[in-house]
Amino acid sequence: MAIKKVYLKTKSVCKVTFETDAETEGVFLVGDFNDWDTKATPLKKLKKGGFKVVLNLDKGKTYRFRYLNTEGEYFNEVESDSFEYSDFAGAENCILNL
Repeated sequence: MAIKKVYLKTKSVCKVTFETDAETEGVFLVGDFNDWDTKATPLKKLKKGGFKVVLNLDKGKTYRFRYLNTEGEYFNEVESDSFEYSDFAGAENCILNL
């Protein structure tokens, strides 16, 4: 699993790559950047295995997110900036600081 951040000098966004090596049929990225919509942000399956998606997110903000596999199980990104317990989820959310 990995997160890569590329700050764009000419724009007020950061290009963030989310990549996971989850062994499942499919993975979605859910978080406050897409109103926790479980179908809005699918990750693309890679030929080498795993899944990946790239998003442009606003600089200077903090985002909460998790991964969701097609079996309905949530899991976290171990390389997130930090974690925060969510009463709603009953588990920790990943934190991404830009």
